[in-house]
Amino acid sequence: MANFKNLILGTHNAKKAGELRHMLEPLGFTVQTLAEIPNAIDVVEDGSTFAENAALKATKQAVHLNAWVIGEDSGLCVDALNGEPGIFSARYATLESDSNASDDANNQRLLRELADTPLGKRTAHYISHIAISDPSGNVRANCESKCCGRIGMQPTGGGGFGYDPLFEIIELHKTFGELGPNVKSMISHRARALRMFVRMLRSIKAD
Repeated sequence: MANFKNLILGTHNAKKAGELRHMLEPLGFTVQTLAEIPNAIDVVEDGSTFAENAALKATKQAVHLNAWVIGEDSGLCVDALNGEPGIFSARYATLESDSNASDDANNQRLLRELADTPLGKRTAHYISHIAISDPSGNVRANCESKCCGRIGMQPTGGGGFGYDPLFEIIELHKTFGELGPNVKSMISHRARALRMFVRMLRSIKAD
């Protein structure tokens, strides 16, 4: 059986990995991303929910690599857009045209979709779902959390990634792009899910 203390995060996203390492390395876990695994596969994320996509990322990769793999799927849900971009957050701009799915392109499309929506009706929330699979492809723990806010009228702040320059925490009157990593690591959707996940991870009995 693969070493339970050696975990693989089913993404190439170094920033996501950084947040996970910050939580898990003090507990004796090591975390690698797919960028560090030469024989990793590309998993098709064709689930209809964040939970389904997180499980796909975890289980498919775990069986292929014979390793414990963490799958995380997250995105932004805007109330005025009936929950869009949702599970398509990372490639939102490509659904409209052949443009690339850069953070800037996704943000610009979101602003266009909300162009006639007043600030008071631009409420939204980030969601993060995390799952871990054992090497046999069994999901052994999963959790989900969210962070509520609203979409600003224009990008503000250069921190974070994705929709962070647009996502404003109403009570703080600042976007994730302005708040910086220390505050984000306390209140973000992923940080909250990670704290739940760490508690669950401690209770898993590896074979």
